[in-house]
Amino acid sequence: MGRVTTRPDPAYAPGVLIRDMTLADCAAVAEIRVRGWRWAYAGLIPQAYLDAMDVDEDAERRRVRLTAGRGPVHLVAGAPDAAVTGWACYGPCRDGSAQPGSAELYALYVHPDRTGTGTGRTLLAEVTARARADGFAAMSLWVLKENTRARRFYERAGFRPDGAEEAFDTGGAMVPEVRYVRTLSPPAVG
Repeated sequence: MGRVTTRPDPAYAPGVLIRDMTLADCAAVAEIRVRGWRWAYAGLIPQAYLDAMDVDEDAERRRVRLTAGRGPVHLVAGAPDAAVTGWACYGPCRDGSAQPGSAELYALYVHPDRTGTGTGRTLLAEVTARARADGFAAMSLWVLKENTRARRFYERAGFRPDGAEEAFDTGGAMVPEVRYVRTLSPPAVG
């Protein structure tokens, strides 16, 4: 089965377990991603785009990507009362202007009913710990410029905007994003 992580660290919420994602998690992850987009991006992305998101299609994309072989690292969070409460995905940075040796957080979503429980913080702590262990010196991510809630979350975790901005087309609207970066400290020796 993959690695399951709990750590006696304040960044990890009690009762939240982080493990490698499996094919059996794809439907739950798709549900979290679609509900997460609809909750987090309401008013930031055209509503018609959000309404058209389909959980079954998203689950199939997750299955295809997960079975494609080597690629991004997919992690899920779980709790005693729910098998999957969050999902994160990271890998090598896809942005050519980023610092060499950087990882990129491609996605991090928590079920809207679980926001504020420490699930996101625990997922992010595990992602950065694993990326550091994988040899990455820094991590970047892109976040919607107007998503102040997410920006505060990443800033509390030590990420800072580096001045890079770009927009992407979503449902016919250009939506601006900003890049955040964080240095990953070397693992503790001992």
